[in-house]
Amino acid sequence: MIDTSIEPELRRKHGLTRIAGVDEVGRGPWAGPVTACAVVLDPMRIPDGLNDSKKLSAKRRDVLFDQIMAQADVSVFHVSVEEIDRINILQASLLAMRCAIEGLARPAEFALIDGNKTPQGLACPSETLVKGDGRCLSIAAASIVAKVTRDRMMVALSQQFPGYGWETNAGYGTKAHIAGLETLGVTQHHRKSFKPIHNILCSEGCPKNV
Repeated sequence: MIDTSIEPELRRKHGLTRIAGVDEVGRGPWAGPVTACAVVLDPMRIPDGLNDSKKLSAKRRDVLFDQIMAQADVSVFHVSVEEIDRINILQASLLAMRCAIEGLARPAEFALIDGNKTPQGLACPSETLVKGDGRCLSIAAASIVAKVTRDRMMVALSQQFPGYGWETNAGYGTKAHIAGLETLGVTQHHRKSFKPIHNILCSEGCPKNV
């Protein structure tokens, strides 16, 4: 359940005005980037109905996305599949979150981060919140923007690479995605360090660059 007192309490206790909620999406998919978002909400213009993006319908997410983009300071950052394969998905997720915070129009004074790990090198104090996208307004807003942005990116990629079902599965390992891999093979947008993709490439000869 969303606790609407989290940001007000931080403002009251510490005199903060710019509190960023931070979340990422796309750790589990076999294809596409990992995407993070940082959102500083305007306390006087908070959209109604903010919640964990996974608990909202696509239509409701789209409506809230537009409202958040119009009423808040928002920064989105993508980490590519090449970088995911180079540094691993956890480190790529943390990198995406740090870069999203750094990309805000004005620096955040404090960051509320979904999960239990803090990105290294943050320029502001922070606190992690497990399942924060369902507990904290600003993290919920970040989860919505990150998901809508990444989902739209995967729809666009599906038009260039049809047959994997990315327009509906967002790169996750669904039956349609597996069928596409079996018939069409691996693309440059697949995460070669992920075991299902790695196994396919190894069955084809295990290239040295995998």
